[in-house]
Amino acid sequence: MGVVQHISLDAADHPSIVIALDPSASVTTHTHPQHQLSWAPDGVLTVETDQSRWIVQRTRGLWVPGGVAHAVTPSPAGRLLSLFFEPELCPIGWTTPTVVDATGLTGPLLSYLMELGEQDRDRRAHALTVLWDVLRPMSVTKIPTALPVDPYALRVALEIRRNPAQDRGLDAWGRLVGVSARTLSRRFGAETGVSFESWRTFERLNAALPLLATGATVAGAARAVGYGTASAFIAAFKREIGTTPAAYFGRSDADPEITA
Repeated sequence: MGVVQHISLDAADHPSIVIALDPSASVTTHTHPQHQLSWAPDGVLTVETDQSRWIVQRTRGLWVPGGVAHAVTPSPAGRLLSLFFEPELCPIGWTTPTVVDATGLTGPLLSYLMELGEQDRDRRAHALTVLWDVLRPMSVTKIPTALPVDPYALRVALEIRRNPAQDRGLDAWGRLVGVSARTLSRRFGAETGVSFESWRTFERLNAALPLLATGATVAGAARAVGYGTASAFIAAFKREIGTTPAAYFGRSDADPEITA
């Protein structure tokens, strides 16, 4: 069982710490006025908005601006650190969720800020100054997560989301839900902005990311989400995300935990 730990920096710069056990239970969609910077030094954190999903682990953090609705799912054995900042006291002006590099000073600074007590205002102020200097956005490709609205297409989408390894084609899905393949194809294109095949690929990649982040091999992740070979999965990953799984997680291509 992991720990979710939050620090809120209010106008007086007095941190209040909340420790919540059992992070395996998802935090449903919610909003708060404060900006949030989250990092998972252990395990994996999934953050999802109505349009995109991010996988947060030790090499990355995620900035969520105040007012943005999001849901959070930490892994059972993980540890999530989050800092909250009042917008009027924060020099960061990012208006959309932004991935930041946590491989340099950012991660240690977050841990350091978590350890400071209420009496350490000067140290906290110095650490925050350094944090603002080193906090840099990463250019990453977001994988869309939009669902269709049409009830027949939505049923298909939810079934694929539940089990992305299913290999039914549009004809088979149409017979299952009682509409034509042409209707399903048209609804997916109109309501998600991508074709059915692209949408299923995105769902498979979304399902594979947490597996890879927790140490699954590419071959294992590929099989789990419906790919017959690791090479086919790597090709889809590189086509849609723009890099290999190893590069995405900042590991060597020779790393046995991330390659087939």
